[in-house]
Formats: sequence, C-alpha cells, structure tokens
Amino acid sequence: MCAAVYVLSSVTGYVLTSALLLKCPTLLHRRRKEPFLSRHISHRGGAGENLENTMAAFKHAVDLGTDMLELDCHLTKDEQVVVSHDANLKRSTGINAYISDVAYAELPPYLCKLGVTFQRECFCEGGDDKRIPLLRDIFDAFPNTPVNIDIKVNNSTLIKKVSELVTKYNREHLTVWGNANNQIVKRCYKENPRIPVLFSFPRVLQLLGLFYTGLLPFVPLKEQFLEIPMPSIITKLKDPDSLTKSQRLITWLADSLLMRKALFEHLTARGIQVYIWVLNDEEDFQRAFDLGATGVMTDFPTRLKDFMDRNGISKPQ
Repeated sequence: MCAAVYVLSSVTGYVLTSALLLKCPTLLHRRRKEPFLSRHISHRGGAGENLENTMAAFKHAVDLGTDMLELDCHLTKDEQVVVSHDANLKRSTGINAYISDVAYAELPPYLCKLGVTFQRECFCEGGDDKRIPLLRDIFDAFPNTPVNIDIKVNNSTLIKKVSELVTKYNREHLTVWGNANNQIVKRCYKENPRIPVLFSFPRVLQLLGLFYTGLLPFVPLKEQFLEIPMPSIITKLKDPDSLTKSQRLITWLADSLLMRKALFEHLTARGIQVYIWVLNDEEDFQRAFDLGATGVMTDFPTRLKDFMDRNGISKPQ
C-alpha cells in the first residue's frame, strides 16, 4: 500500500512538474536570444514565381520584403560553393552531370521552365537570369537578409567553405544551416558552433519522443530552429485517388504527431523558432500560424505576403 502511494505521488509530481515547465520553460531554461525572427520565408527564393535558386528569384523576394531566403548549397569540381538544389544537373539544366564533377565556369544554365516541387502540375518559366549563382553572390547582394542554408551533401570541404564565407561576410547572426542528415548537422556545429543549426530528422524524432513522454521540458536543446513539413500537404501534391489507405493513415498519423500547438508554443517560449514548409495555399498558411509557427516557407512569396497583409500578421520588429 505504501509503495503504491509512493509511486502514485511520484508520477503525479512528475506529470504536474512536466506540465508546468511545458507552459513555463523559462523557469528551468534561459530563453535563447533570437538573432533574427522570420515569418515570411522564400523557398529557393520563391520557386513558383521565378526560376528556383537564381539571383532573380532572391531579388524579387527581398524586394517584396521577405524575412528570410532559403537556399541549397553544393560544391563544384573547382571547390566553388554554388546555390542549387540537386546534386545532378539533369532536372534543372537538362545535362546529366553532377555539380561536383563540373567546374563553376562550365556549369550549364537552368532550363527555361522548371517544375515547382511542392505545387502539383505547376511550372515556372524564367526570364533572362538562368545562371547558377555562387553563395557569395547572395551574401554580396543581400547583406542584411537572413539566409537559411541547406547543406546538401556530407562534405567537410563544403561545410568548411560555407562557414568561411559566413564568417567573412560577418553573417553568423544572420544565418542558419543544417540538413535532415544528422551527421551533416553535427559537422556544421563542430565546424562553427556560432552559426545556429536546424534540427536534423533523427533529432526531430527524438524531440517528439521527449514531448510525448513529458521529458522535453527538462532537456536542454542546442538547436535554435525547428524546420518541419506539414504532412497533410501530401494530399495536395498527389492525386488523392492515387493514395492508398495505408498512405492516408501514415499521413494522418504523421500530421497529428507533428502539428502540435503545445510543442510549438513550448519551443518558441525557449527562443527556438518553428518554420513549416513548403506551404503554397492560404488554408495551410492559416493553419500554420494558428498552430503557433514562427514562420511559413513558401514557393509563392507574393501570395504569402498578400495573405499576411490581409490577415494582419505582423512582420518581425
């Protein structure tokens, strides 16, 4: 009887303490100082309005007032850091070659029309700018705009060179980097711990485990940005009739586990920003902000700006 009372009181104490710290995490953790705050994030510069990852796309997004540019980096044969999503150039240029096997001066231009990955049956036709830019081009052109860098390959030279560029341009307070791959994030953090890092996929799974067991409020976190998809958008990217029952069930389960307002509120109270990608319609914009996401990543920066303006969603101060 005494043992049962002890166990019950211990469990009750744990649950109550966990619930309190989930709501008020600064009782245990010092709130992170946020180097910047981003609500409007342009995915690949806004891949639905200009050719992805081009200077034209980035300029359009910045002129529109985006809070952050999201982009992808690879290393060329002559060790130049370029901004491009795919390791292979086939989809974007029509040339079947890997960026790592081609010198920068020999990189082909983008095709005139590219598919928009996160919008079904949608293509973007570009203008005159079809050049694959260097990362330093973005840093030169937009010195005050936060940049979200996806390190696409686990390459120590790429990570080192990106870090050197960030440091050279004094952008450690305006940059976040990482990848879904945990080894890449670990290398990034080891190379330059002053640049904030994203949660990797394994760390997202660990984060969810901590949240659902009530342990999250007690655990320190080194990451400053949680960047996750909204799983429900898969029903908009594929023909709904083509999804099997198991695919629908997995999508629903993943969405139910990830899209948790209590989780987002806890993280933001600790100074960890939450970004949801890649959302391209107003229904999803609204849901993300209602859930407490810090920012939304989109292929259509004009569409997101218009939505934010109409709904009084304030820009960061």
